[in-house]
This record gives sequence, structure tokens and C-alpha cells, in this order.
Amino acid sequence: MTTTKIPIYPGRRLVVLGLFLSGIALLAVRAVELQVFKHDFLQQKGNARQIRVVEIPAHRGMILDRLGEPLAISTPVDSIWANPTRVSHQPEDIQALAQLLGTSEKSLLSMLDAHPGRRFVYLKRHMTPEQAQQIAALNIHGIGVQREYRRYYPMGEIFGHVLGFTDIDDNGQEGIELAYNDWLTGKPGSKRVVKEGRGKVINVVDLIKAAHPGQDLRLSIDSRIQYLAYRELKAAVEANDAESGSVVVLDPRTGEVLAMVNQPFFNPNNRRQFQGRRYRNRAVKDLFEPGSTAKPFTISAALESGQFKPTTLIDTSPGRYKVSGYPIKDVRNYGVIDLATVISKSSNVGASKVALKIPKETLWDVFQKVGFGQPTGSGFPGEAAGVLRDYSLWYPLDQATLAFGYGFSVTPLQLAEAYSVIASDGMHRPVSFLQQTGDDIEGERVLKPETCQAVRKMMQKVVQPQGTGFRAVVEGYRVAGKTGTVRKAQRGGYSTDRYVSVFAGMVPAETPRLVAVVVINEPKAGKYYGGEVAAPVFSRIMSEALRQLNVPPDNLLPRNSVNTGTGPV
Repeated sequence: MTTTKIPIYPGRRLVVLGLFLSGIALLAVRAVELQVFKHDFLQQKGNARQIRVVEIPAHRGMILDRLGEPLAISTPVDSIWANPTRVSHQPEDIQALAQLLGTSEKSLLSMLDAHPGRRFVYLKRHMTPEQAQQIAALNIHGIGVQREYRRYYPMGEIFGHVLGFTDIDDNGQEGIELAYNDWLTGKPGSKRVVKEGRGKVINVVDLIKAAHPGQDLRLSIDSRIQYLAYRELKAAVEANDAESGSVVVLDPRTGEVLAMVNQPFFNPNNRRQFQGRRYRNRAVKDLFEPGSTAKPFTISAALESGQFKPTTLIDTSPGRYKVSGYPIKDVRNYGVIDLATVISKSSNVGASKVALKIPKETLWDVFQKVGFGQPTGSGFPGEAAGVLRDYSLWYPLDQATLAFGYGFSVTPLQLAEAYSVIASDGMHRPVSFLQQTGDDIEGERVLKPETCQAVRKMMQKVVQPQGTGFRAVVEGYRVAGKTGTVRKAQRGGYSTDRYVSVFAGMVPAETPRLVAVVVINEPKAGKYYGGEVAAPVFSRIMSEALRQLNVPPDNLLPRNSVNTGTGPV
């Protein structure tokens, strides 16, 4: 057997070796080019794909009551987003993601397919961090988690109308949240991070700008009194089958709002209740004619004019008369009475006769100076100004009906502001929802101290046994107040079966610490007089509020000595 020798060509080895060395040389040249000459360019391109600037969220400032109790706080939550151009459509991924999002696979695919050109779409906002972590653990390409904050209101419906609420992006939409949105809103920061291919942050390169949380806000509201007002108003609206109701409590020394509640309530934690009729703050937005609660200001104007004294007598016989053909009536004939009795018996005839005897400019001036016909200046969003026509437009009938609270309109907050002027010996102080420093805030004098003291003394008779508001009595304290029972306006005149029941008062009467207004709208359970429906609510709220504030009693007479009688209500 013969063997064949394979010929060896020395030149072939050289060719192979040359090609190998040439490849190495080309790679070396390319490496030098990339590492030396194109390093910055390639680094820039790599950073563009991996390094991102992301926002650092900043939480909203807390809202606190005057005692430091938290009323609104921001809690961390996570939102799930997607890049529709990169999301995996593997059936197992879609099924797992839809289940954790609480939606159907079809709905999830619809959300992704509806934005084919976009690179950022929210799939679900405000999940708990624990829920979001489960989604992140799926490690689905194109799905990310973003940290945000959600507003939470620990006391829920009790403070709903005062605080308002924020939208899903944590911007104030109503109430205090809207009024002080700039103060409460935080300033987000930013940082530069490295992201891997799936969009997950793997490293923080550097901090560009630190986040600054919003500033805290301390309100004038006392949560203890707020709760009392909420509890008693809710019970009264239910017991009287009323359409709605409002309570406002002020500190006349400072103008601070200590409590403000409305019914029906709304819970700012429950977005299903975000309907205008529910979250509207009726105490600052709803107008009503104040009725007989305006009479103390008519008497104040009479005293300010110098034409009347507290002992001046008014003949109201025979309990009715006509002004410009319009009948003005009392419940019964009170005969000849003094100004105090005009208030305590709530005489429409007496009040109108007093008003017609003084210059209409004087009457208008007093009503305007105590705050009627203009916003309180509280800064609450959407506050109504009320209606008080200029005296140059009045006819005698306008002047007469204004005296007992018809022909102009107010909000519950405006009425409380006006009563605070009488309570503070004629000083008008701006209404505030923020805590004020000091016990006696500077204001503007609009009535004489002796006028206010005389009117307060007259209003104490309203809460005496034969007065219209004896049910507003507060055991251990002297109360000055006034009832109001107002027929509601309707097309063609006033209703005969729809009323607004009102009580406005202050306590202790000599040196008032609290002013409160109670408004019950359209009670339908049988009772509708202000003394029957609204006065007891005032009594229950003030009884506990005064004790919470440690206000010493000023009237130690037995309760049954002032809480009897069957006078008109």
C-alpha cells in the first residue's frame, strides 16, 4: 500500500498568518479609535440610553387644627405606568399583570393599544407600596413603578366641607386645600439615575435638586368643638327631616372660626361622594334671608342714631299695620313695648316702626358695617357676598321689611361675623380660618360699646322663660341670642310651608367667648320655629364647648329657674 503525501505550500501558511495578524491589527486600530478618539461620543450615546433624569416627588404639607391635631396628611403611594412601545404581550405576563391591577386582560390590552405612539401611560394610580411591589416583582419589560403621594383625612366627614379635597395629582380643588394650595404644595426635586434595559433604576448617579415638602398649615378650627357641632347638627337635621343645615362657631375676640359644619356631609376620603351638591360648603356659599335674627341690628341702628334709648316705647297695637299696602303682622298684639321687648317677643311691627323712624342711611350704614352685603374676607374659595341693596334704592316697604330680616340675604358665616361685632363691643375683626396669635386681634370700631352692651342685655331676654329662644339656655351661663323663622322665597312671593329655622347667639353674655349661628333648612317633621328647631342645637353645642374651653360660669341660678315657660317660638 502506498501513501500519498500532501504537498505543503509554505506560502499558504504565510497567507493565513498574514490574515490573522491583519485582523488583530484592525481590531487594535478600532479599539484605539473607539477608546481614544470616539470615547466621548460613545459615552454620550450610552448615557442617552441608560442615564435618565427622574423627578423626586415632594409631599404636600399637613393641615393641623389649632391644637396640633392632624387633619390632612400625605401618605406614600405608587402608580403603575407602561411604555406601550416596549411592553411584553406574552399571555402569561398580561394575565399576571391584569390580575394584580384588578382589571381584565382585555381592558389592559385596550389601554396599551390605545396609545401605540406614546412612551408613558398610567395603568393605575395610587396603589399601596405593597401592591406595587408585587407588580414590580413580575419584571415585565416596559412596566414601571412611580412613587407619589395621596391625601388622607383622618377625621373624614367631620372636616370635609372646611378642608375640601385634592385631585389625583394632589392639587387642591376645594376648601382650605384650594385656598392655600401654593403654601401646601411641595417643590419636587430631581436626580440622575442609571436604568437597565427594562427601565429599572440600578444606580443613582447624582442629586440635581433636592425635594422640598410643602409647608404645614395650622387652622383656627378646634377639632373638639368641630366634632360637637357636627354631632348635634347631624342629629337635628335627621330629627327634623330637614333638607340641610349649617353651624358656625366664632371667637369674637379674634375673628377665628372655631367650628364650621354642614349637612348633608361628604367624606373627602371617598371620591364617589365628590358631587357639587355634597361638597359645597353651605356655610359660606348658601344665601338665605336672616329673618328676625336681623332685629338686633335694627335696634343697634336705632340706638346709634340717638333717636332711641333702650327704654323708648313703641306702640305695636293692634299687632298689625300696613306699609305701602303690605301687611306687617305680629303673632299677637303686644301693645306698647320697649326695645328689649321688641327683640325678646320678636315683634315685626315694633322693629319696622323703629326702622321707619330713623334715617335709612343710618340703618344701611349699620348693616353694611357689621358685614352684610360683602364677603367676610376669610379667603374661603367661592364665598358668597350676600345681597344688601344700597339705601338709595329703598322704598319705605324695603326699609320696613329689612328691619325684620327680609329683602336682603346673608350666609351663615356672615351672620356669625355680624353677631361677633355685637359680642366684641362694636369691634369688627376679619374672619379667619387660620390660628391667630394673641387673644385680642386689632379690628375696626363700627358700633359704640354702649350700643352693643345694651343690645346684648336685650338679647338675654330672648333666652328667658317668656322669650322666643328659651330652649337655647346653657346651664351656668348667661346667653344673649335671637331666634329667626324665615319663610322661603318662591316664584310670586313667599312659601307658606317651607321655612329656614335660625338661632344666633353668644355666651357668656357679658363678655362673650363664643358666637354661634345654627341654620336648619326646610324642617319637615312638624316643627319649624327657630326657637324649637335651631335653639336647642345651640344649647347643646355651647354647653360642652364652654366646658372644653374651661370658660368659668357666670350664672349659677338653678336651670329650672330659666328653662321654663311657654312663650312664642
